[in-house]
Amino acid sequence: ITLRGAPPQLAQYGSCSIHKMGVMEVLELLDQLVDESDPDVDFPNSLHAYQTAEGIRRAHPDKDWFHLVGLLHDLGKVLVLFGEPQ
Repeated sequence: ITLRGAPPQLAQYGSCSIHKMGVMEVLELLDQLVDESDPDVDFPNSLHAYQTAEGIRRAHPDKDWFHLVGLLHDLGKVLVLFGEPQ
């Protein structure tokens, strides 16, 4: 797929062929990162994902798709392990 004006990352990562892993593996990888936007947090990044999903579940128990979004919202941060800036 070629999209005019698309960022170069689309060509690099769009096929999802660099490294395949499951969501749980990516959540574990998040714990290896120090989030530049919140460097003073001293608990694992995966815990933030679980807390977000749980908070959404409590506030919106009927929106299971939203619970999943809360869990997945930071997974792209692992791209820093593949050389992308935060």
